[in-house]
Order: sequence, then C-alpha cells, then structure tokens
Amino acid sequence: MQSSLERVLEPEVMDTEDEAREYDAMDHSGPNRAFCERLTELGAGGRVLDIGCGPGQVALLIAETLPATEVVGVDLAQTMLDVAERHRAESKVGDRVRFDLGDAKGLPYEDGAFDVVCSNTILHHIPDPQPFLAEAWRVLKPGGALLIRDLFRPRDAAELDRLVTEHAADANPTQRELFRASLHAALTPAELAEVAAAAGIEDFEVVVDTDRHVSLQRAAR
Repeated sequence: MQSSLERVLEPEVMDTEDEAREYDAMDHSGPNRAFCERLTELGAGGRVLDIGCGPGQVALLIAETLPATEVVGVDLAQTMLDVAERHRAESKVGDRVRFDLGDAKGLPYEDGAFDVVCSNTILHHIPDPQPFLAEAWRVLKPGGALLIRDLFRPRDAAELDRLVTEHAADANPTQRELFRASLHAALTPAELAEVAAAAGIEDFEVVVDTDRHVSLQRAAR
C-alpha cells in the first residue's frame, strides 16, 4: 500500500507518569485479544518475550491465554514498568510473568533464548526499526514463532481522520492525539516487509489484519 503521508516520528520512549497513565487507560482490549488469538494460531508456547510490553496488559493476557507459557516483558520506560508491576501483582498469572528494563534495539538476552518473540504496537515508536527486528530475530530460537504487530500508516489525510474518528470516538483529546500521532509514525505494509528482509528475518509473511493493524509473522516450526 502506498501512502501520500510522510512518516512523522513520535518520541521513542513514553516515560512520564502522565503518558503511562493515559496509555494504560485506553481501551486496547479488542486488539489485545486478537493479538493473543494470533499467537495461538501461530503455535506459540514455552518461553515468550514481549518486546515493548508497556503497562503489561498483553504479557499478562498471553499468560492467561496460553497456560503453559512463561512470559518476559521488556520495556525501555520505567514508568510503564511500574504500571506493569502493579497489574502483575493483581493478576492470577503474575507468577509466570516477569518484567525487565531494556532496549528493544539491544536486548539483554542470549541468542535463541525464547520459543516465541512478539511485540504489539511499538514498532512505530522506533525511528530505525531494522535493529529492533534484527534483535527480535536474534533472541528467537530456530523454529520459534514470531509476531510483530503494529499500526500501519494510512494512505492519505482523509483516511487518517476517518480512523481517528471511528476508533477513538470515546477517547479523551489527549488519547485521540496519541492515536493520530501513532498512525502518522507507522510504517506501511510494504515498508515493513522491506525492513524485515533487511533485518535478516526468514520465511515471514506480512498480513494486513484490520483497517489499521498489520502483522509481521512466522509460525512455529
């Protein structure tokens, strides 16, 4: 998909208390469930890494959805991890989830350390996503499942306005602007495929999931 919109970068790290609180308050329940359903379809199991875990909602939902998993969430924003730890303490599956401070572009894990590597909507925060994708591939075991889901940049300004109006109608003004900025900062599906290949990822597919979400994925072998 071609886009007439130029990519306008967002801050790489959302690391203020206000940003963490606003993001955590947004309703991502539908996309989060769809993300976990896709992981199930891809044969996810075992040790899972959630890169850019934010407030921890997805990591905890993965542990709930896939009972045999151990989930590690990593994020560069300590304020997000503080929220994630609060959620973990309240969760029935918190004993199978751990949160680490770390940079997606230089992960603190050994090669092939995880059976599953996933990430939900952080790609658009990273100015150059190739090092991030290369790191995700490095820490994935041979034959492991990979799922990198993100927003994709709309084809034009009218489509951007439609998406914000339709999907952020109940959000407050700050949350609507966060959503708008995220769409504007995202890659197109074609750009995602190009950078994944450049990062050395093999046997992947790029799937347009909704009118705003795209997935870079690889099923478990």
